Amino acid sequence: MKRSQVNQIMRESDEFIRSFGYIMPPFAYWSPAEMQARKAEIANIIDAGLGWDISDYGLGNFAETGLFLFTVRNGNVDDLKKGTGMLYAEKAMISRENQYSPMHRHNLKAEDIINRGGGTLVIELFGDTDGKCDRSKGTVVHTDGIRRELEPGHKLRLAPGESVTLMPNEHWHAFWGEGGDVFIGEVSTVNDDNTDNVFEDPRISRFSGIEEDEEPLHLLVSDYPKWLG
Repeated sequence: MKRSQVNQIMRESDEFIRSFGYIMPPFAYWSPAEMQARKAEIANIIDAGLGWDISDYGLGNFAETGLFLFTVRNGNVDDLKKGTGMLYAEKAMISRENQYSPMHRHNLKAEDIINRGGGTLVIELFGDTDGKCDRSKGTVVHTDGIRRELEPGHKLRLAPGESVTLMPNEHWHAFWGEGGDVFIGEVSTVNDDNTDNVFEDPRISRFSGIEEDEEPLHLLVSDYPKWLG
């Protein structure tokens, strides 16, 4: 992705999210220079991977296959082993109309996916067999606490205010917006995007490469190693 495209997506996404009365934390709006100047204060932001995250899944067509994310809070994976501490995470996401987020599952993360507003969120679901997406296998989910048995490939449609709980190593899922862009909330156990996403298509990568055609408006989480060490 070109940095100019990333910068424009940031502007558009912030405006869209604000239209629902949701405002991201102050550090979201810091410049790269301010983040560098305050590096000693923000070890938790860096280590937890908090911040902007825009991906075309390595396929080079964000409008067709992509996702906007902002990680608002995130705990430590080591706390999961201890069973105590900050065991949760929260993200704000945008799935644009007909913009596909590819079929995947998680190794550790259980998540509630919430339609916060906009269009309908469509989630396609399959079961798992031996760690692989089994397109002949249905699944069981809970939507706002209600148990639902779904056929293989069921396309679950969530209207604004509705949510679904997805479990690790159990629910293979892909999603997109229908009838408009969708503001999505994600509440989950601790999240590690470097290791916890398993994609059905081996070509998929979680993070995008960046072509630097202009200065960054704000840093992406994937920029932190280069810019902040």
